Amino acid sequence: MGLALELVCPAGNPAALRAAVDAGADAVYVGFRDATNARNFPGLNFSRKEMTEGLDYAHGKKVKLFIAINTFPHAGDRGPWIQAIDDAAAMAVDAVILADIGLLAYAADRYPDLRRHLSVQASASSADSIAFFSERFGVRRVVLPRVLTVDEIAVLNADIDVETEVFAFGGLCVMAEGRCSLSSYTTGQSPNLNGVCSPASAVAYEREGRDMVSRLAGLTINRFPEGEAAGYPTLCKGRFSARGTTSYLFEEPTSLNTIDILPDLAAAGVSALKIEGRQRGRAYVAEVVASFRRAIDGMDGGKDGRVRLAAMSEGARQTEGVYRKSWR
Repeated sequence: MGLALELVCPAGNPAALRAAVDAGADAVYVGFRDATNARNFPGLNFSRKEMTEGLDYAHGKKVKLFIAINTFPHAGDRGPWIQAIDDAAAMAVDAVILADIGLLAYAADRYPDLRRHLSVQASASSADSIAFFSERFGVRRVVLPRVLTVDEIAVLNADIDVETEVFAFGGLCVMAEGRCSLSSYTTGQSPNLNGVCSPASAVAYEREGRDMVSRLAGLTINRFPEGEAAGYPTLCKGRFSARGTTSYLFEEPTSLNTIDILPDLAAAGVSALKIEGRQRGRAYVAEVVASFRRAIDGMDGGKDGRVRLAAMSEGARQTEGVYRKSWR
């Protein structure tokens, strides 16, 4: 017997969208090719024409399409964000994912029938904060930050009348989710305003003897001995020397994987599972989505699923994160 969990899957380009739909997604989340979404990397995202075609493909397979407009407008220049909401409404997408209060107000006033989801960028993790967004802006679903245990999610769901969506697999943000400034401090580009965290243009890997050294904007983030898998260089997952000890100050490069606790998340009242990875290719999308589809449907939630997902994990490591209080 399957679990009552909606599977929300990433797509950074049309090929990944088709892969997600064909692999069993219930919904796909995407972004326009501009700074209005938090994955504004070169070569990713959708033109308006591609978005319309993607929407037709998804709806043709009875799959929903959500558009992430989840960065914060620049002061005095909210035009691109307003245009994104207007275009999403005109396309009749299934939901927009928003974080900024001004954009939420605009969408609620201008397009009351356009379903609004609250992005993780808003960092809403309490009943009071979620009630504010629900009552003021008609938010129907909130994407919870990766800082709550399963038990805490259960308590929260008992106290709110809004759907909750939680991250189930992929990159693990370990700072104040949605409010991180580490990347912008180093690269000059803000995840919240420019839509890029540790942009590839600032990343470099160099051999020093037998070590692989990863750098971000010229700063050394990590040093990997021969044979150790090299993770992507983000400051929050860097390895540094402090007080005579060299270690990961926040968290080591690792991927979140909840495939073994899906029944617990369902029992906690979670409505939807979110797969992270709009910057990943279609092979990643197809494998991860298919694995979670089988797990949700009750066909494969054990060893085979874990083995397949391990190959898609950052640094070949996996964790259940704070869901099981393994967070450091």
